[in-house]
Amino acid sequence: MKFVDEAKINVVAGDGGAGCVSFRREKYIPRGGPDGGDGGNGGCVWLVADEGINTLADFRVQRRFRAPNGQPGAGKNRTGAGGDDIEIPVPAGTRAYADDTGELIGDLTTHEQRLLVAAGGEGGRGNTRFKSSVNRAPRQSTPGTPGERRVLRLELSVLADVGLLGMPNAGKSTLIRAVSAARPKVADYPFTTLHPHLGVVAVEAHRSFVMADIPGLIEGAAAGAGLGIRFLKHLARTRLLLHVIDLAPVDDAADPAADARAIVAELAEFDAALAERERWLVLNKCDLLTLEAADTRAAALLSQLDWHGPTYRISAATGAGTRELVADLMRRLEAIADEEPAA
Repeated sequence: MKFVDEAKINVVAGDGGAGCVSFRREKYIPRGGPDGGDGGNGGCVWLVADEGINTLADFRVQRRFRAPNGQPGAGKNRTGAGGDDIEIPVPAGTRAYADDTGELIGDLTTHEQRLLVAAGGEGGRGNTRFKSSVNRAPRQSTPGTPGERRVLRLELSVLADVGLLGMPNAGKSTLIRAVSAARPKVADYPFTTLHPHLGVVAVEAHRSFVMADIPGLIEGAAAGAGLGIRFLKHLARTRLLLHVIDLAPVDDAADPAADARAIVAELAEFDAALAERERWLVLNKCDLLTLEAADTRAAALLSQLDWHGPTYRISAATGAGTRELVADLMRRLEAIADEEPAA
């Protein structure tokens, strides 16, 4: 199924049922008085996070969701049946916005988390409610209130521990294929990745993490250029970024250092906090170079970037260096988890 990370849906909660005007009519009981019951409440609309769903593609087919109305009240003080709530399953990581105002209604991040997006109307009051010492035979009731109606904009940001970023054709898709069971498209031309891919990287029994591969970024992505702007938000939930750099570009005129600086600039323009996220450099395609050439290029690149953080030289195509990278990532993620305050 194609990954879809944005959708627009209409949600309509149920209307409340009308209150009833009724009077008790029984043999040998004159002036029985009012006995009209209240109307039932309308059903509500909820979004429910489901970790078994990873796309909003289903909303391309069904876009309108309506909860049942409450039933009207009846005589003998019978309250109308309430409308059943409806639950709409969405992927974990979904944010719901009011389409007209852009207001964030809620953020669903954990499995089975629920979010009320449209409240059902309240049932009307029957005439029993209006009985008093001065009004013993009230003939008034109230209608139910209408349920909320909303147009929602749903946005999905994938939930991953590690996010891959880099220029198109840097080898991100090949890397995620090498270390996980994910199978994104790999080809010898740019922009083969058109939508995010998630891969579970299993280090050993009961130790694993999720890696996200997003479309390659180009200069100007934060302003709308290329494919990456739609997916920059998917890096926002990651704990650590792997910046994949092609150490052996096909174009001799290419400047990996300039490309790396451009990527960091795009992150900063999109989200300053994202630019400060912990980031490791992964120098890829070392198998295309001799050991001496790889050493020379890596040293020159790190010098130009004035980089002193973690650096790994790998070949995603052959798997060289990936095992060490994955093991160190697992240890670092566990340390980050230990540092995070308890919920």
